[in-house]
Amino acid sequence: MVGEPDERRGEQRGLFATDPAAAEAAVLDGTLARIVYRHPDSGFTVARIHTTDGGEATAVGELWGLPEGTPLRLRGQWVDDRRFGRQLKVAGYQVRSPETLVGIEKFLGGGIIPGIGPELARRMVARFGPRTLEVVEREPERLTEVEGIGAGRAAKISAAFAEHRHVQDVMVFLRGHGVSAAFAGRIVRRYGKDAVRVVRDNPYRLAAEVWGIGFRTADAIAEKLGLARDAPERLRAGLVHVLGEQVEDGHTHVPEDALLDRGAELLAVARDKLAPALDALERGGTVTREVLGDRGRTAALAAVTELEVEAAAAFAELCRTPAAHVTLDVEQAVAEVEAQADLQLAPQQRAAVVAAAVDKCVVVTGGPGVGKTTIIRAVVGLAARMRRRCALAAPTGRAAKRLAEATGREALTLHRLLEYSPQSGEFQRDRDHPLELDLLVVDECSMVDLALFRALVVALPPRTQLVLVGDVDQLPSVGAGAVLADVIASGAATVVRLTEIFRQAAASRIVTSAHQINHGVVPELETAAGAASDFYFVGRDEAAAARDTVVELVTERIPARFGLDPLADVQVLAPMHRGELGTAALNAALQARLNPPADDRPELARGERTFRQGDKVMQLKNDYDRNVYNGDIGVVERVDKDAGRLRVALGDGRVAEYERSDLDQLVLAYAVSIHKSQGSEYPAVVIPLATQHYMMLGRSLLYTAVTRGKRLVVVVGSRRAVSMAVRNATARARFTWLAERIRDAVVSGPAELDGADGPDDLDDVEL
Repeated sequence: MVGEPDERRGEQRGLFATDPAAAEAAVLDGTLARIVYRHPDSGFTVARIHTTDGGEATAVGELWGLPEGTPLRLRGQWVDDRRFGRQLKVAGYQVRSPETLVGIEKFLGGGIIPGIGPELARRMVARFGPRTLEVVEREPERLTEVEGIGAGRAAKISAAFAEHRHVQDVMVFLRGHGVSAAFAGRIVRRYGKDAVRVVRDNPYRLAAEVWGIGFRTADAIAEKLGLARDAPERLRAGLVHVLGEQVEDGHTHVPEDALLDRGAELLAVARDKLAPALDALERGGTVTREVLGDRGRTAALAAVTELEVEAAAAFAELCRTPAAHVTLDVEQAVAEVEAQADLQLAPQQRAAVVAAAVDKCVVVTGGPGVGKTTIIRAVVGLAARMRRRCALAAPTGRAAKRLAEATGREALTLHRLLEYSPQSGEFQRDRDHPLELDLLVVDECSMVDLALFRALVVALPPRTQLVLVGDVDQLPSVGAGAVLADVIASGAATVVRLTEIFRQAAASRIVTSAHQINHGVVPELETAAGAASDFYFVGRDEAAAARDTVVELVTERIPARFGLDPLADVQVLAPMHRGELGTAALNAALQARLNPPADDRPELARGERTFRQGDKVMQLKNDYDRNVYNGDIGVVERVDKDAGRLRVALGDGRVAEYERSDLDQLVLAYAVSIHKSQGSEYPAVVIPLATQHYMMLGRSLLYTAVTRGKRLVVVVGSRRAVSMAVRNATARARFTWLAERIRDAVVSGPAELDGADGPDDLDDVEL
């Protein structure tokens, strides 16, 4: 409270010194005169301090949210910086009350209290003198004695002053319990005046409710608060964290024994202590437990189980509802579509188009070069002849754009089709407001996760025909589930698996190599000297040498040999984010070569990332307000350092502006993960592959990467790594139960193709 001795208030507020010994080394009283620099996330500040003895000093450290004019008592250590001279390295601080009239005036007028500027602060100090702050805090009704302050404004000033005091108290409490300045700020913004109570009562709420704070951070806070290792809330939070990790890895459930083993390891407690916690989570509705086939007893987050159950029920209803009666001669109509669109369908393709016309739910799957896009064009033409309302969609903006270009028809992202609202976080199209369609064709379905599939099928009227097109052998979705594989395995849909590679595609080593990989055969890695090819292997056993070769290929050899632009046409696809051949290291190396620092290239930093004018960047999440979507790639065309803002050109006429606080949505994109490349095609791809990637190496991963290249694919790395990837067909197998739930919900099977297996047989239709 104002008027109490500083030392007493310091004891109440506490000092968030990270090093007690350092905190005692030096004490500096003064006023924060000028902020030279402040990092927007960490709160790290370089400040000039006007000391109480009339001098001036530089202080560096975490001074979160403190405006100029704030009186402080700083504790830390004096250090001599070779570039910047003598500085106080701050280990802790407390906010003091200003001791002079000038200090009070500067404190109030420095922007710390909304509604008080320098002139109003001068008038307040002139009226109340040294008691000004006491009047603001304890007698706010007297502020009306100052010209320009009415009763309403007086109340707002008093409330803002109290909030400032409160925020500082909360920040001191949080920092004193090991919370970083950046996280402390987020906690204060999330909970306001209740922040201390929430953290004391249950610090594990932070992991669920504050962006960026995970279980381990919350657990560290709980430990500092003295929470016991076997406290029930800790055990419950740990199990929920493990289940959340499983969802991030793509699973919809986990065997209960595996959950308890992992939980005991994470929490460092005996396994038998976790059984009561799991029981409590089930009783509270957070976790579901089921016996699922030969997996025995399993556990899952209840919300994920609900998604799977609802998706299965809606899809089963779609499948068992009879298709609309077809009155025209389908075979004749297909022939007319071929003539009109100048198409020549192969037998497999024609069978797929016919199935899309007469069967309720159809899956068309196959690798590169088998004509999936041609089938979609024919299906769209046939739907027009049958006067059916037809829509085209894909999971991402890039995939939707490619689909629109290939068909000459509008194609939407599934989020756009389902009218996603960023304000509510929900889809406007649902069971109560379904889509008005007779036929929906969805491309790149290997990318569709369980949550999106559930949103789609509940928004389709039962009468709608659904055609799912995708390559089931590619990587499954980034989100939980293995939807395309599970729909095929359920036996509820007519499945057309395309196997014939067409002549033009068969001449491509990209296509033939991809099919070899998919069949477990290591592709031919040698290229005859002087022979033209679109698939190359460059052997490099050492990771550092491989990284250097990737940089050389992208920046010099590929542009010189093939005339491709290193920024617009060449994409590096890496299996992992970390390591010498991870996306982070590759992006740093490629940025240094393709877009090095220069006086005419301004840049903005966000944490460890630096974005420079001319950089290639990628959007990490859907942002409907900016009209940018997860996986969109663009170039930074302008950086305004003073305003802390940059502008990205997406290449298709779209432009997006980002404030510094929004830069978490962006990463450098000279190199991206193979997972992020799903649904995209690039003129050339370079794939670093090393044995250090062994945890990620799998057949579907390499297959997906190779199939992203249209004109050129170059694999750089070791032959052993290629062999490991090709032979590993079970990498990242997922625990899901969607196929079984669909199968149980279907009363009658799907329509059959002539000569196909009956509805009780779960094998694919091989044509």
